[in-house]
Amino acid sequence: MVSLIHAELRKLLGLPTAWIGLVLGLVAAPALAVLNAPAARRAVADGLVSDPSDLGFQDLGIGLLGAMILGVVAVSSEFTPTGDDIPGARQLTATLLAAPRRTRLLAAKAAALSLVVAAQGLGTAVATLVLTEQMHGTLVPAPQPARVLAAVLYWTLLGLLAWAITLLARNGMITLTVLIVNSSVVSLSYLLTKVTPWAAYLPDIVGAHMFLRGIDVPVRIPPVTAGLVMTAWVAALIAIATLTFHRRDA
Repeated sequence: MVSLIHAELRKLLGLPTAWIGLVLGLVAAPALAVLNAPAARRAVADGLVSDPSDLGFQDLGIGLLGAMILGVVAVSSEFTPTGDDIPGARQLTATLLAAPRRTRLLAAKAAALSLVVAAQGLGTAVATLVLTEQMHGTLVPAPQPARVLAAVLYWTLLGLLAWAITLLARNGMITLTVLIVNSSVVSLSYLLTKVTPWAAYLPDIVGAHMFLRGIDVPVRIPPVTAGLVMTAWVAALIAIATLTFHRRDA
């Protein structure tokens, strides 16, 4: 199993698109923290920020695009045609020849993705929060280690969520477009919270409660409960995607 995870790590890190996700995730959040610093200082001084401890953590949102890209390309690369000389041939065919036990293969892929995304999330969170503390000083309390770990867990779970959805859809472009639009343009989950408070338990909204305090939704969810609910969402989607992969993909 260790050698299979190592092979999947090499495969993932050998994808050019994966490096786009890595760089975007590592750079975007710290850059946003620097750009937002003047406006954030004025907002804190004027009492417009409900919880100053959220500063820095809020900026991590843009970096999550990197985690989603990694989750998508880890699967979509398997369904990409290998060349015009062999119509219909995909990387997945060679992968299954090398690792025919499908559940074991998917477990290795999920483990490799989790390692990369968790490392990316930890590096991004630390860099962003250190910059935030340096720029705001005593205006922002020092981040609690538990909140940092919760943010990294959310980062990892979101990458796995993108991975499971892509495995179901077998189309990276559609999955990535939907995820990016939902997370950066207009959040359907957030809009639904205006209709029903139960929408606060959708994965992207409930997961943020693990480390953010001032979320503008009608329900307040304890961090541990939020983590359990989001983990349940991801586990359910992975289970459905695994069952579908066994039945559908050759």
